[in-house]
Amino acid sequence: MTDLTTLLEVGGPVAVLGGGAAYTRANRPGVYWSTVGLPMSTARLLSSYGSVMEACGLTVAPSRLRVLASRVTSRREIRPVPPRRGFIRPTTTGLRLRLRLAPGQEPADVAASAERLRHAWGVHGVYVTSVKPGVVDLQLVGYDVLRKVRMPRKAVGGFLRVPVALREDATPFVRDYRAVPHGLSLGATLSGKSMYLRHLVNGLARQSVALVGIDCKRGVELAPFAPRLSALATDPGQAAELLPVLIREMEDRYDLIKARQGITPSTPDETITSDIWGLPQHERPVPVVLFVDEVAELFLVATRKEEERRDEMVTQLIRLAQLGRAAGVYLEVCGQRFGAELGKGATMLRAQLTGRVCHRVNDEASAKMALGDIAPEAVGAACAIPAERPGLAVAGDASGGWSRIRTPYLSLADAAETCRVSAHLVPDLSALRPFRPVAPALPVETPAPAVRPRPVTG
Repeated sequence: MTDLTTLLEVGGPVAVLGGGAAYTRANRPGVYWSTVGLPMSTARLLSSYGSVMEACGLTVAPSRLRVLASRVTSRREIRPVPPRRGFIRPTTTGLRLRLRLAPGQEPADVAASAERLRHAWGVHGVYVTSVKPGVVDLQLVGYDVLRKVRMPRKAVGGFLRVPVALREDATPFVRDYRAVPHGLSLGATLSGKSMYLRHLVNGLARQSVALVGIDCKRGVELAPFAPRLSALATDPGQAAELLPVLIREMEDRYDLIKARQGITPSTPDETITSDIWGLPQHERPVPVVLFVDEVAELFLVATRKEEERRDEMVTQLIRLAQLGRAAGVYLEVCGQRFGAELGKGATMLRAQLTGRVCHRVNDEASAKMALGDIAPEAVGAACAIPAERPGLAVAGDASGGWSRIRTPYLSLADAAETCRVSAHLVPDLSALRPFRPVAPALPVETPAPAVRPRPVTG
């Protein structure tokens, strides 16, 4: 009986702690990392740093002065020298570590050993960032932050900057229209493409920006945001009428810029500009962001008349993509496929869309359409996105860099409510008034009577 009591007294708390740790690791990975993972990974890194660097080939021969000093003072075995390690900075999702590389090393050497470092230190991922020549930052992520996305509190955007997703290194992915004017988002049905678009509209709705939508699926994606939209086209016919208006608006803005460029000897250099951002604030027109959902519907034709209309619309979209940035007109194009098979001008338009986001696709060719021309090595990562993780995507840019991102869940009702509350921010653009959508009226609920009626009995 004594042995059983001792077993219960000792084994009971151990079992409870073990079960609690397992539950916390599965359901609250952030809490588990802060309480268990962080101390263990820190101890493992400190105790094995030199040996791990040597095993990964990240050490160099010591200098002659160091060899001489070691022989004079200690007579110990002279070992290769690893990169100098800075202070370990813990975060809510992992660790940060700064390394000063030894002579002859480069950041690519550390990046090539990232997978080995991940296994050696028992973390989910290791990401290398070059700070300056000879200095790199190691971002160690303790758990899979994309399994259940929680945007960091410091993910604050700005004017025309919207944090829409979380990267796999636990940093926010920000859609910056000033830096990347036009974007392309591809994805199959139920891949999370609509959620990505919903976050963009939700973030821009709070800013002084004109939002224009072309949704050829009868407006099922963009119609809920009607209170905040300056214009909405729900079929190719309406889009054919809206796009020339945007072209004229862009040309009027160029005329405004050229009028401001009237250069005279007394004109200060700071007043000369080539885009709307150099204009005085009281003269600067509001930016326009054009959302095109299911772009393939603009390319599909059945008759010769529709083919002529299609060619005209594609030409106008290409003009907006080529010239719109300086006039403050930005494009966000979404679709399931976007390649040369859509028709004339598709490839030329895609080349102007610098920012690329590829969600789960149905075939490798679709991933190549999105990423093959800017980051070929990202095509395989896009094809490996599982169907069980909607919102997971691969984001790339013209610099060749790419990363995995995932958009957090945002209900359509919340996004629509944001647009309704910010309806007063819709700018007054006279050219777009005929295309302003009518906001649907909210259903009026009849209040329940305070006193429950009773039937009259005879």
